[in-house]
Amino acid sequence: MSKTLIPEDYQSALTLYETQNAIGLIHNTFEENLSQTLNLKRVSAPLFVDPSTGLNDNLNGVERPVSFEVPATGIVAEVVHSLAKWKRMALYRYDFRPGKGIYTNMNAIRRDEILDNLHSIYVDQWDWEKVITPEKRNLQELKFTVQGIVISICDTLEVLKNKYPRISTELCREVTFITSQELEDKYPNFTPKERENAFVKEHKTVFIMQIGDLLKSGKPHDGRAPDYDDWKLNGDLLFYNPILDNALEVSSMGIRVNAISLDQQLRKAGCDERRALTYHKMLLEDKLPSTIGGGIGQSRLCMLLLGKAHIGEVQSSIWDQETFDVCEKAGVTLL
Repeated sequence: MSKTLIPEDYQSALTLYETQNAIGLIHNTFEENLSQTLNLKRVSAPLFVDPSTGLNDNLNGVERPVSFEVPATGIVAEVVHSLAKWKRMALYRYDFRPGKGIYTNMNAIRRDEILDNLHSIYVDQWDWEKVITPEKRNLQELKFTVQGIVISICDTLEVLKNKYPRISTELCREVTFITSQELEDKYPNFTPKERENAFVKEHKTVFIMQIGDLLKSGKPHDGRAPDYDDWKLNGDLLFYNPILDNALEVSSMGIRVNAISLDQQLRKAGCDERRALTYHKMLLEDKLPSTIGGGIGQSRLCMLLLGKAHIGEVQSSIWDQETFDVCEKAGVTLL
């Protein structure tokens, strides 16, 4: 069941036809900005993988992947949840050097996702990954990269508003960094989402760091798979969304695990069985390069920059009848 809510005074700044053109402009402009800022090369990527390789992203560990039999191979393939692990393996296979990386258009199906203004079972994002030296596995490199992504987003907004002056979206280029524990300490009686909304409403552009491990409360700020991000060197990038008066997460990213942090996080998560998978073996044997990477939501970014109230205004997906009814009553057209 959906939890869609359209503000009473909401009206799209662009027509349906203009929206489609604007989505194309955002994609082209942001890809160019991102590739130049982070020194990334576009590559092709899989829609599905063999689960025995360990390359699929397990997200929070409870989402069920969409799978199907491939008779010609005898394999039951899984539609990717994200390309977090595949990208690192690709950089190894392509023999990329430190300072250079890749990005790709990732399309996924997350069948267990809730349906509301910000969530859909269809996920589209720019997945990117860059090789770094082991010495750059630090907080400074993480913050520097986050700032570069924010600049790329804000520069894209300027191009968009030049083309469509009716768009009134404003973004803050200055990033406020805070750890998930500092956020819990600041709002001890709030849920994680309530903390995010309160802090982002005040600071506009926020990067919440260190997500995945348990906080003092005994609970994590949010779930993270133990085998791609280093829980001490990762985070979420959020912008204030005035249309819905909440925090809009645009990117989840981080410096990836090395052999030491992978070993620790597998134990903490109770996922020691993954050590037998090809990807994990290579990591534990220090065969894969040190990398930093993440995913940047395409529909989420379009929704933010275009000032849309529902993600279905910028992507085509499947919705329940309640969502259709609420949007139709508010005059909102779902693609």
